[in-house]
Amino acid sequence: MADKLTPGAKDALVVVDVQNDFCPGGRLAVQKGDEVVPVVNELAKRFEIVVLTQDWHPPGHRSFATSHPGSKPFDSIKLPYGEQVLWPDHCVQGSDGAALHKDLAVPHAQLVLRKGWRKDVDSYSAFLEADRKSRTGLEGYLDERGVKRVFVCGLATDFCVAWTALDARKLKFESVVIEDACRAIDMQGSLAAAWEKMKKAGVARVQSGDFT
Repeated sequence: MADKLTPGAKDALVVVDVQNDFCPGGRLAVQKGDEVVPVVNELAKRFEIVVLTQDWHPPGHRSFATSHPGSKPFDSIKLPYGEQVLWPDHCVQGSDGAALHKDLAVPHAQLVLRKGWRKDVDSYSAFLEADRKSRTGLEGYLDERGVKRVFVCGLATDFCVAWTALDARKLKFESVVIEDACRAIDMQGSLAAAWEKMKKAGVARVQSGDFT
């Protein structure tokens, strides 16, 4: 983008899943995931409307490999709503792993949206659960606030960030991913595939340095 970005009243920042379990030492660590924290802290100061999301699974969640005897993490199985990657147990409700990273400093965030709390349905996107029918309510919240453009950052680029950015487009928001404020899992080419999908859908790709 040639012009510098200056967020206004119709812009929102959605900070996805910057939680202990997705940072180094966590149960589903994204490599260098903690590096997004200072970038996000600086970015958030430019936005009046900030939403934080939290992966928030009950014990024994359907997406956990431990819920499927004989399966191991990163296997893929078919569930009623489609293909599901099986994960190590992570972000269990109320656990330290599910807590937001201690250095995340966004005190003016007005909404913390918890997702993945239904036992049988995973939820990567901050807008729609993995069954692609159950809504989280975020769309209505942003509409009520008059938001037209959604900036997405956090963890991980190729899963929850990408799904959130793609759903924002589907729901008629302008959608922008701040690349250096994200980190990826990147398994079997998932990062390149996610960027390709986002590009096709009209999701813009910017850097934190593109802001005034």
